[in-house]
Amino acid sequence: MSKMRFNMGTAEQASSGGDGGSMVRTYRNASYLCAVLMLSACSSSGISDLETFIANVKAENPGRVEPLPELKPFEKYTYSAFLDEIKDPFITWETINPKVDRSKIAKGSYGDIFPDGERSRETLESYPLETLTMMGTLEYSNENWGLIKAPDGIVYRVKGGSYIGQNHGKISKVDGNNIFLVEIVSDGLGGWKNRPAELSLNDE
Repeated sequence: MSKMRFNMGTAEQASSGGDGGSMVRTYRNASYLCAVLMLSACSSSGISDLETFIANVKAENPGRVEPLPELKPFEKYTYSAFLDEIKDPFITWETINPKVDRSKIAKGSYGDIFPDGERSRETLESYPLETLTMMGTLEYSNENWGLIKAPDGIVYRVKGGSYIGQNHGKISKVDGNNIFLVEIVSDGLGGWKNRPAELSLNDE
């Protein structure tokens, strides 16, 4: 009798288990169907938004690209210069002024005045003469020395024969209140000339 009850219970359990599996499968199928419907709706909405955006862009007024500038063909130019029109770059100063021989200037035929290109430059030749200030004098080894203040704030000592300024200025004499020098400047005709200059103690 007890065995029969066991079998019946087993049959009932089996029957109950079968109904539950059917319900699970039904819920699962319904979930799949909802997911598919949702994905389909999202996909349709995304494509619709994209199509709307493309349609709006096409409907807008398109921009205008400026055309490229017209390229002009290269024009040949024949250079023909005359002294009464435009200057010929191949004509030198000696060609225009044949009466002045620069080779004679170098040899001293025009007063033997020209800068010494082989001489080593001195410190005070880096400054224009007007930027140098005479600060005083001193006597050393029976010579008068001048004291000159440069724009760099340093006071330099000079004497006769020293060079100062940017025009080849050579000091000829130093006395108590002045420093005398002779500069070599262009004469405007391709040569050189002497020009006296000086620094005074009272000059500011």
